[in-house]
Amino acid sequence: MAAEHPGQELAAGQSVEISDDQLVAMLVGRARGNDLQLTGEGGLLQQLTKRVLESALEGEITDRVG
Repeated sequence: MAAEHPGQELAAGQSVEISDDQLVAMLVGRARGNDLQLTGEGGLLQQLTKRVLESALEGEITDRVG
């Protein structure tokens, strides 16, 4: 059974695998649909960069502290 949208949860609790390119296209499409800038202050790129860096730092702290 295929999900209507990539990444949508299936009834069995399994999610559909999507490629990085599909994920980026989805994020850009959603940003454009919500009139969010792609670059600049508060834009999609800034938000993604912030979240990636925070996740990486969280992983480092978890690895070192336990």
